[in-house]
Amino acid sequence: MAGHVAAKTVEPVESAETPGAGVRSTELRALLLNATHEPLAVVAGRRALVLVLAGKAECVLERDGAEPVRAPSVALAVPAVLRLHRYVRVPYVATFPVTRAGVLRRDRRRCAYCRAPGDTIDHVVPRSRGGAHSWENCVACCVRCNARKADRLLAELGWSLPMPPAPPRRVGALRIGWGEEADPAWQPWLQTAA
Repeated sequence: MAGHVAAKTVEPVESAETPGAGVRSTELRALLLNATHEPLAVVAGRRALVLVLAGKAECVLERDGAEPVRAPSVALAVPAVLRLHRYVRVPYVATFPVTRAGVLRRDRRRCAYCRAPGDTIDHVVPRSRGGAHSWENCVACCVRCNARKADRLLAELGWSLPMPPAPPRRVGALRIGWGEEADPAWQPWLQTAA
């Protein structure tokens, strides 16, 4: 047929050198930056490729060792970090709920009392003594310190906090959910957002 145009498809390419060997390049995640280089979100590899292909974003950092995704008329690098061409206004969130995951991320999974790896949270002023469930009263804590502290105050144990707990500086950073699962290639952009 004269008017028939074949649809172009972009086939994902598997590569053993990509993070998570055997993972399809479209299943890898990419960090999406605003036009101002501020981190916005973590997107799936397929979404990242669509944004680049549609001309809405540009690849800032290619995924190391990943084979480009090829189609008959185009070859796209697999992005690890991409930036939008147009600025997207992110609505300001006045408060962010206190969650276990959020407190652990804020404190970098380190016990506030002994600096060992922290897997639980502790209320500095115990809730049984009128302490609030707030950013200013919750800290990451190891199981040993949490059991030892129980429902006592820090003064009763002779303990102190090196820094008073506070709300996270960047609400957006917590919403994106980076932390231990963040790609090391994203660090230059995440450090500026922290």
